[in-house]
Amino acid sequence: MSAAATPKPAESVPVGVALGVLAYGLFSIHDAAIKWLVADLPIWQVLFMRSFVIVTGCVLVGRSRLLARARATPLKRALALRGAITLAAWLCYYTASRSLPLGQLTSLYFAAPLIVTLMAAPLLGERVTRNRWASVMLGFVGVLVAANPRGMSASLPALLVLIAATLWGYGIVLLRQIARMESSLLQMFYVNGLFTVATGVGMALTWRTPPLASVALAGVTAVLGGLGQYTLFEAIRHAPASVMSTVEYTALLWAFALGFVIWGDVPVLGVWIGAALIAAAGCLLVLTERRRAGHSARVVELP
Repeated sequence: MSAAATPKPAESVPVGVALGVLAYGLFSIHDAAIKWLVADLPIWQVLFMRSFVIVTGCVLVGRSRLLARARATPLKRALALRGAITLAAWLCYYTASRSLPLGQLTSLYFAAPLIVTLMAAPLLGERVTRNRWASVMLGFVGVLVAANPRGMSASLPALLVLIAATLWGYGIVLLRQIARMESSLLQMFYVNGLFTVATGVGMALTWRTPPLASVALAGVTAVLGGLGQYTLFEAIRHAPASVMSTVEYTALLWAFALGFVIWGDVPVLGVWIGAALIAAAGCLLVLTERRRAGHSARVVELP
């Protein structure tokens, strides 16, 4: 992992999809660990410990080259903006999660992949094909079936979730833009550095001495979060944002699987149907992108 600017790699959709699935799996385990931690500690304190460990890890890996590139990069404003947008999205989401049922919360938040797909063409210049749109829409239908958001109504918490989804969607677009010029390690350093400063203020106001077990779990959470961020950033370097939109739906499958393994939550029929639709969306995406890549390669080889 080089701290210097890295050229945009040749796109490889299968690699990007595989890294994306792994990233959202790591994030799902990370979120489950945070759910345990916030039962005993303020969210500000948990996020500070996680971000501080990730920043420290980035410095240990990148060393002086990372710090030199952090000072020299012309994208300081974009990197800071993405960190602020991500933090605002998290605050909106966690605030809304206190008042909304899980089904409604999940369904509204998974509008983010649709928002990313809408932004991909005007902001990134991506050509969003009909097959990409079909896979995103099929995945979203799968989310609705699995989450079963009955009785959904307009409210301030619902608005906060939609704001969070919009911010997260724009954050993914920014990530794709920055990845064309800077390394994943530098992005992690900037985003988590901003998180460390912002959450440090909140932690100072809500400090609670953590037990040793919580400190150890916070360390595990930081490792999972750091690995998840790195694999996600690399995934977006390899695959277009409109492709990664469908991959994001796999987070729901990971969440249901962890709920069964850790808390014994047995999925109902709707969850299985929704999971099948999300899996079908992923298969559709991979097959059509591989066919498209093969066609492009044949065109290039023509004399």
